[in-house]
Amino acid sequence: MTFKRCSALLAALLLAATPARAQDPAEFYKGKTVQIVVGYGAGGGYDIYARMLVRHMGKHIPGNPSMVVQNMPGAGSLRATNYLYSVAPKDGTVFGIFARNIPLLGILGGNSAAQYDPRKFTWLGSSSSYTEDAYLMFVRPDAKVKSIEEAMKPGAAQIVLGGTGQGSTGNDTAILLRDVLGLNIKLIAGYPDANALFIAIDRGELDGRITDMSSVRSLHGQWMAKPGGMNVFLQFARKTRHPDLPDVPTARELAKTDRARALIEMAELSYILSRPFAGPPGIPEARAKALQKAFRAVHEDKEMLAEAEKLKFGITPVYADEVMPLLDKIAASPPDVLDYMRKLQTPAKGE
Repeated sequence: MTFKRCSALLAALLLAATPARAQDPAEFYKGKTVQIVVGYGAGGGYDIYARMLVRHMGKHIPGNPSMVVQNMPGAGSLRATNYLYSVAPKDGTVFGIFARNIPLLGILGGNSAAQYDPRKFTWLGSSSSYTEDAYLMFVRPDAKVKSIEEAMKPGAAQIVLGGTGQGSTGNDTAILLRDVLGLNIKLIAGYPDANALFIAIDRGELDGRITDMSSVRSLHGQWMAKPGGMNVFLQFARKTRHPDLPDVPTARELAKTDRARALIEMAELSYILSRPFAGPPGIPEARAKALQKAFRAVHEDKEMLAEAEKLKFGITPVYADEVMPLLDKIAASPPDVLDYMRKLQTPAKGE
């Protein structure tokens, strides 16, 4: 073999052994489309937060990609969560938003439908820490029970509440309040989305539901009207009463035992990640950091903040570096509390 041929062969071998230069995020994202997967149907609170990001976040991502929303409802957003974890491209072109209790489900285990480890997602953060919001129990004014005081009396009439898929936070909160406060609640789950629930309640098919104050203000403001609106029995996920609802007690206030209060406080931890956004595991580090930086920037974007204010949606963000400590705090809860939450979050046989 000639010296020239040997040199060419050596150069080829060296080139093959040299790692390819990592593509700069701006180069990668230029001309691409980033997809936000929403674990619920169009028109609800999670969907609205995702669409706000779509309108404003692209300019903060290097390369300025376009952005689109893909709604993927099913099983209280478990369908979308499992898709993000196992199926979605891991190149930084897909991330999503799912139910606030999804991290809790993964930590607790016991639900075979939860096929993910919340610690392995590429976390961007949450658009809401819930400091400006409240999870409210709305009950029609013509329901048999007129107040929370009446609802907590022995032998009180039944309150029929509606919910979406099994495992959703509205469903779990209704069951929790029934168990720890003794409320006579009947839950009818399986409605496809928030809009279907609003319609069912307005028609009188249900007495009410438990949902975010921000979503009601934006989507169904007449429920908050006084007089003539819905009765608000209690507020959940609040250490103190919301300033707009000074006469409505918190669930913590209504708890009669230390264990009941501990269970409520445990369930409320999930609300700190009230509108959680995360991508699949394994996104290349530079792209993950670019998405996390863009997520922080869009929550300081004056145009998005103005849109959120117009929609009456609070922006109180939690960022990526704050997520893991919260997950660790949930996992460190007392064993008996974790056991109750595990049973609450696990579907019964035959469901």
